[in-house]
Amino acid sequence: MKVFVNYNDKRWKKYNINFEKIANAVVGIKYKKSEVSITLVDDDEIHALNKMYRDMDKPTNVLSFELGDDILLGDIYISLDTVVHEAKDAKISVEDHVAHMVVHGMFHLLGYDHLTDAQAKVMESKEIAVLKKLRIKNPYMDENTKKFAWWKYLLCALFGGVASLGFAPFNMWWVTVLAIAGAYWLLCLDNEKIGFWRAWLRAMPFGAMYSISMFWWTVHSIYVVPEITKQFAVWTVPALIGIGIFGIIFFVIPYVFTQCIYTKSGVKPFVFAFGCTFVLWLREWFLTGFPWNPISNITLSSGVISNSMSLFGALGLTFVIMGMIASVVQILHNRANKVNWVSFGFFFILLCVGMGYGYNNISVSNLGENSIVVRIVQPVTTQESKIALSRADALNRAEARVEELVKMAGDVSNVDVALYPETSYPFALMPDDYMPIAKQLKIPVLIGANVVDYDRKVYNALAISDSSGKMIEFYGKSHLVPFGEYGPIKFVPTPANLTSGGGARTIALQINKDKKFVFAPAVCYEIIFSDAVIKDEVADAIINVSNDTWFGATPGTYQHMDMARRGAIEYGMPVIRANYSGISAFIGADGKIISSLPIGQSGILDGTVRGSHMTLYRLLGRDAWFLIILMISVIGGFIAYRIEKKK
Repeated sequence: MKVFVNYNDKRWKKYNINFEKIANAVVGIKYKKSEVSITLVDDDEIHALNKMYRDMDKPTNVLSFELGDDILLGDIYISLDTVVHEAKDAKISVEDHVAHMVVHGMFHLLGYDHLTDAQAKVMESKEIAVLKKLRIKNPYMDENTKKFAWWKYLLCALFGGVASLGFAPFNMWWVTVLAIAGAYWLLCLDNEKIGFWRAWLRAMPFGAMYSISMFWWTVHSIYVVPEITKQFAVWTVPALIGIGIFGIIFFVIPYVFTQCIYTKSGVKPFVFAFGCTFVLWLREWFLTGFPWNPISNITLSSGVISNSMSLFGALGLTFVIMGMIASVVQILHNRANKVNWVSFGFFFILLCVGMGYGYNNISVSNLGENSIVVRIVQPVTTQESKIALSRADALNRAEARVEELVKMAGDVSNVDVALYPETSYPFALMPDDYMPIAKQLKIPVLIGANVVDYDRKVYNALAISDSSGKMIEFYGKSHLVPFGEYGPIKFVPTPANLTSGGGARTIALQINKDKKFVFAPAVCYEIIFSDAVIKDEVADAIINVSNDTWFGATPGTYQHMDMARRGAIEYGMPVIRANYSGISAFIGADGKIISSLPIGQSGILDGTVRGSHMTLYRLLGRDAWFLIILMISVIGGFIAYRIEKKK
């Protein structure tokens, strides 16, 4: 095949490139009598051609004009300025990159294209094969598919380790944002997809360290009581490894999705943001669920932003935050790409809509007043003090404990309800038992206790008794703690084997002839679930009893408090939270802490509630919002794809 080379830009002559050899490597003997013209130009000339024939007002690297004739194949134009710049960025020689442009242009003349992923895959594979014959490396093996440097693995691990600092008690939200952005920069910026296992391997250090730094405090419970320590200390390292594996399975999903899916830069933020939302939704029901610390919680110090969760929940706010992080990284990487700005604008508009709804939620949360006065009793005793060495000792301790709980309540003459935390009552209760604390205080009592029903099933429960001491009913905890309250894996020892309760419901407690207190009960970490406490019923407040003594002053105790605040916003309901050793609190329906008792300080706290209302998030529910977010992701991603495709 004859190749005619035209040097419109004389700078080309300093490069020793055999254009005829490269072009013939593409066509072979089939096009022996054919001809092709290669014109070597600068950016100005190719810019003019690109605008005239493709309506694109910018320079490019190569243009091909196919004539549709087997003899006169067509014309190829290559710009020196662009190929030199691209070769420098790719850290390859100008000669090798020009060879790739010639091969690419020749395949266009032969009828190949890359308008779709399928077409691109075929064309790229043919280009790679020809370049291999010319002893030129695969140009599509970019930095994301080359060897991942060891320092990048370390940096990913570092980012994962510090990403938890945005949550309580540190509240350095900016560290979490930068860490997630840094991991995205390392893992997701490049435009070519890679295989699943390679993507997973690269994201693994981030997921493992993020999970361990987030949840290490759960292992603290092993060391609270000497008897338990003796039995379970050997499981400390396996537990930490298990926590890391949890992160490797779940927290890497957004990064793996974004690396594996072949997509353009403007679409990637939608893929990444939806991947993060999918992980949070998945954690809502895995085992019994553990949606602890959604990214949305880093905004709790900003009332209006965090209150956007009343519109689209932690799912939606997580989607918006992660999408904004990813789109900002894409903008910093390529500011000239307008579609990156479009993607950012999409998420920013969603945030503004959420903030508008959140502002209204704050206003509604401060309306009205409930006249029911609730007294929280925070006992603060160690777990070790509850353990007895004999049956007689256990009985004596329990009886003394009941008297202490009565005394701790103090003067209740101006109180309507006394609330005691999870596991406060030292005896196991039957459904028809009497509550001596209520009988002595002469007011209704809500108290955390173990309840044994007539079938000998044991529940971690909230027991409700009236002012006479008669037990009205009990609410059994539904979301049990894996490896703590039930054993999902048989060979791993579990301290308890409790029965799961019947799920969300409301309880109407008649205080007197004129007063009725309607509440939704939640035992311990049930408050962290978006659908576990109350659906569309009307209630005055959520009563959340918990016992974080197992975790002391670790981050877990503070984060549990923030999870209750998140719940208040999503449900649009004030939360009355009684925690055995702190933090007990009255929380407004806007997530604001009205009053509280700190960790390790015994005492009482009185309060009333107001502002209970229906939120759009609670009305639609978690799963409906997940589908809405999926739809938004598809629409936003499609718009970004179409805009970028036209460029």
